Amino acid sequence: MALKPNEQELLDRVPSGLAIGGKWEDSTSGATFDVVDPATGAVIKTIADATVEDAVRALDSAVAVQAEWAATSSRERSNILRRAFDLLMERKEEFALLMSMEMGKPIAEARGEVNYGGEFLRWFSEEAVRVRGDYRQNPEGTGNMVVSHIPVGPCYFITPWNFPLAMATRKIAPALAAGCTVVIKPAALTPLTTMFFAQLLEDAGLPAGVVNVVQTSKSSAQSSALLSDTRLRKLSFTGSTPVGVTLLQAAAQNVLRTSMELGGNAPFVVFEDADLDKAVEGVLLAKFRNIGQACTAANRIIVHESVADEFARRVGEKVAAMTIGRGAEEGNDIGALVEEKAVANTARLVADAVETGATIVTGGEAIDGPGNFFQPTVIDKLSPQAAIMREEIFGPVLGIIRFSTEEEAVEIANNTEYGLVSYVFTENVARGHRMIEKLETGMMGLNTGLVSNAAAPFGGIKQSGIGREGGFEGIHEFLSSKYTLIPR
Repeated sequence: MALKPNEQELLDRVPSGLAIGGKWEDSTSGATFDVVDPATGAVIKTIADATVEDAVRALDSAVAVQAEWAATSSRERSNILRRAFDLLMERKEEFALLMSMEMGKPIAEARGEVNYGGEFLRWFSEEAVRVRGDYRQNPEGTGNMVVSHIPVGPCYFITPWNFPLAMATRKIAPALAAGCTVVIKPAALTPLTTMFFAQLLEDAGLPAGVVNVVQTSKSSAQSSALLSDTRLRKLSFTGSTPVGVTLLQAAAQNVLRTSMELGGNAPFVVFEDADLDKAVEGVLLAKFRNIGQACTAANRIIVHESVADEFARRVGEKVAAMTIGRGAEEGNDIGALVEEKAVANTARLVADAVETGATIVTGGEAIDGPGNFFQPTVIDKLSPQAAIMREEIFGPVLGIIRFSTEEEAVEIANNTEYGLVSYVFTENVARGHRMIEKLETGMMGLNTGLVSNAAAPFGGIKQSGIGREGGFEGIHEFLSSKYTLIPR
């Protein structure tokens, strides 16, 4: 499928090199790799493939300007972030189209991601000037205690492929607001959006070397080199728990500050007193947003037995009516999965669910032809033994398991090593408050299928991560507290 003229023109304006020290450069080895449209399988751009040497040069650049950027007034840092937000809003359609082409998500959702990702720029432009310290007398009355906050220092960010803009802004914005410099490695499947965003930051007036981009197809070697470098002071990673554990082990050698947003296995609990209209709309949003490829996606739909038949019927009808096609084309509800192995994994989980006793309400199969498409699927009567109950799906599959008591629902919801987000639908206020206390997750949506907000602390517990991104808490992930005693 040939690119449209506006698509080709946009791709031509996306840099193809590495952003190091304010310049776009080729890899020192001359190596490149291809970025593919998952809806067609066609190469849309060939870009520089960073070497370990390139990554170290990027860190050199970040270290060289760290002191100067930390000394830059908070007002100036704020102004740059606000200009970046304004430019992003002006270029919304370009960023949305670019994301749809390289990642596969529907264009309407890509526009939503631009709005969401932009809010981190706006929020942290405001937080940059509101970092507070403390001044108080010590209990003995012998001195005054001053608590101030200083930038952590050079940071290394590893971002995932599923939200190419928002994951970049969610990390870069608070780092810049706090006075930290950055080396960022976007996912090899979707690097173009981050590269285009780095160019936007230049246009917004960000000094050279403050943000450096080193995309690579050899992530492990690059990360090992940077994490072993004593000049690096912070690691922030969004991705799978197994990879996160490996990175934490590597970060421990230099006692790095870490923020880890890892895997999820989100329960979506529908009680017998739920408003089913709200619950159906909520689960469609929580499950099929980003084609189900989100750590916050509803993974285990836990429905009271008295309403499960009706719930499954309504959801099945809605899902069966979804349109499937290339994300960059207007009007499609379900785009392509990011790569072929994602289709295979989704098919494996569906087959396992059926083998363990579940029934398919609608969908259930991969779609032949170019691109990585899988039918949006609803499965009912999941067994507790189904692999879906333990593994992230990361695909457009909605699986329903039934329960009879509140205690049983809580047990099913908490029966996982993950604890990122949960969703609960009930019209009983007291029950809603009980769920806030009982469900073991870092976030919860009560009668809503969408919780993410730049003003809120995003993050999980258990094996879903460490630290928080967004909210008042977000900037402090990039600041160290410094205590000074002044004798009286």
